[in-house]
Amino acid sequence: MALLDLQKVIDHQTPDTNDFQRWVDSVLSTRKPDAEITIRLVDFDESQSLNHQYRDKDKPTNVLSFPFELPEGLPPEAAEEFTLIGDLIICAPVVEQEADLQNKPLHHHWAHMVIHGTLHLLGYDHIEDEEAEVMEKLEKKILATLDIPDPYEIKD
Repeated sequence: MALLDLQKVIDHQTPDTNDFQRWVDSVLSTRKPDAEITIRLVDFDESQSLNHQYRDKDKPTNVLSFPFELPEGLPPEAAEEFTLIGDLIICAPVVEQEADLQNKPLHHHWAHMVIHGTLHLLGYDHIEDEEAEVMEKLEKKILATLDIPDPYEIKD
């Protein structure tokens, strides 16, 4: 089981710690079961500030991923010694808005955002079409193990 540090810095209803643990473990259990991860649940302002600072986008976003970076001066093989994989910043109000706009159960969208962000921490990305296809296929597979339908399926 991954070591999860859940930081809720907003007064907002969110899933409980057990849900976050289950979602993180659904990604990491076969890839890096001893990993450490921090998830920080934030409001619009903090999300927008971090998104502007690190991605040069002046608006809040659903999830930001900050993968662990090896301290300067250590050889690449030293990365094997660290269990910390990084931090996720999730904006609760954005997740709620998206679930509503996309006509998805809120709990399902939370699961998707945690799984999506955790995959980013493991090096997956969706900038290129080919990368996006690989990442989305993996997301759908992991979500299916949790009885959550394809999040990319368009609903009327």
